[in-house]
Amino acid sequence: MPISLLLTLPWILVGFLMAFGIRFPRPLPGRQAHPGPRPRVSVIVPARNEAHNIGRCVASLAAQEYPDFEILVVDDRSDDGTGEIVRSLPPGNAGGIRVLEGTPLPPGWFGKPWACHQGAQAAQGDLLLFTDADTVHAPDLLARSVAALQEDGAGVISLVGRQIMEGFWQRLVQPHVFALIGLRFPRLHIPIESDRWQEAVANGQYILVTREAYEGVAGHQVVKGEVVEDIRLAQELARNGVRISIRGAEDVFATRMYRNLGELVEGWTKNMATGARQVAPWGLSALVLPGLLLWLLILWVVPPLVLLGAPVVAPGAHGVLLWAGVTTLCGLAIWVAGSLKMGAPPQYGLLFPLGAATTAFILLRSWLRGAGRIEWKGRRYAVALPGEEG
Repeated sequence: MPISLLLTLPWILVGFLMAFGIRFPRPLPGRQAHPGPRPRVSVIVPARNEAHNIGRCVASLAAQEYPDFEILVVDDRSDDGTGEIVRSLPPGNAGGIRVLEGTPLPPGWFGKPWACHQGAQAAQGDLLLFTDADTVHAPDLLARSVAALQEDGAGVISLVGRQIMEGFWQRLVQPHVFALIGLRFPRLHIPIESDRWQEAVANGQYILVTREAYEGVAGHQVVKGEVVEDIRLAQELARNGVRISIRGAEDVFATRMYRNLGELVEGWTKNMATGARQVAPWGLSALVLPGLLLWLLILWVVPPLVLLGAPVVAPGAHGVLLWAGVTTLCGLAIWVAGSLKMGAPPQYGLLFPLGAATTAFILLRSWLRGAGRIEWKGRRYAVALPGEEG
């Protein structure tokens, strides 16, 4: 076998790893799941300038087919009418919809943990559901989530839903970001116990937790200064002996994280570098960011560039062309399939080098900003990346 073909093996192995090595979460129980006890649920929605999302989110929550729940929207000092929109909505099936006026941000707190903390303090339920303002919930979602929590004997359940991607850049970049997350957490089909606390993860878009488990770690106070508070909260819960279950809910739960390129870049800049180092295996935190950059560039950007440039720079280098052609075809196959899996049109997979390069740019931007330059929702926070404290 020519050496140029041997050099394509890493790309083939990566394709097999992404296709067969990542185990997706088990789906939620069906609508006819065993009833079990129906504890009171307090749904807590932190919201800061979410006028374009909040009405649809709260209306879908109010339509939940669950016998005992309340909705608390923590209006985190919005100036776009978020609170007024919520107050105009009918309660639907909920026991009530309350708008809590968020108090000023205390020193050392990030906005979302502080809003969640205030909501939890006012909540009356035995179960607390933290969900984002840009989410949409099918009517049977809450009942099925409670059933899954009971079925798995867990203290926490978090959901992986469908990502609503309606713009070019979201469809191009989001599959690359979520593929990296999937490769780091390939066993989401298995509930997470305390001995695997470093693998603990939660999706902050939907976290359903028992009050006992939540208060056992001091709730969001334990993550008050965290950029990626959902993962750190999951780690703290797991370390405290709380079983965490991740379930798939693409048919009943959806989120539109970003609406344009600017939101996408700012959102992932806020989270990416910190989140990557936060979940790095022991001893690898200093290597994870350069490793991810090399992964994105060498695997997905270099082969197409070589394929385009080699005929001009080195027209006789047939082995190089063969390598570049085969590895580019591997990339096409991987990302067409990945785009389909993520719900993006398959043709976006054809643009995988641009998607990978954009993701690499966002990661580098996040890395270079480092401590003290986290900006989100009109606020700037002083924070150090994991491993850079002190």
